[in-house]
Amino acid sequence: MNFEALKPEIINILSEKELSVDHRLNEVCALLKKEITYYNWVGFYFKNGDKKELKLRAFAGEPTDHTIIPFGKGICGQVAESNQNFSVPDVKAQDNYIACSINVKAEIVIPLFVNGENIGQIDIDSHTIDPFTKKDEDFLEFVNAEVAKILN
Repeated sequence: MNFEALKPEIINILSEKELSVDHRLNEVCALLKKEITYYNWVGFYFKNGDKKELKLRAFAGEPTDHTIIPFGKGICGQVAESNQNFSVPDVKAQDNYIACSINVKAEIVIPLFVNGENIGQIDIDSHTIDPFTKKDEDFLEFVNAEVAKILN
């Protein structure tokens, strides 16, 4: 897994203007899940209109019942309010965690900004305890910055 090698692939997928935004987001999710061994579920949640909730828009991995997440609930809902990256090395240690699967051991959520506004996030679940590093954060910030360009 080489984050630098994945960057041009992300840019290529997102630049395919003949494909819908949702299709491109799903392709990015699938690429990350396939290429990064400890990324077992990858999804993009976005603010659901003017409601104080997030709605799942694209993902790769097991289907989830958590397609709507209220602000403040779980890791994703907390990031929607804090506007800060949130890496959870062990989900069992989190009081405000929404379990999507019994296999999930760790989660990282990075907010996605367009014109300075937090409009969504990328959410990664891992079946490995404490797999995420600063390199994951930096890479996922890059992914979100590229995604933001196609949402303007």
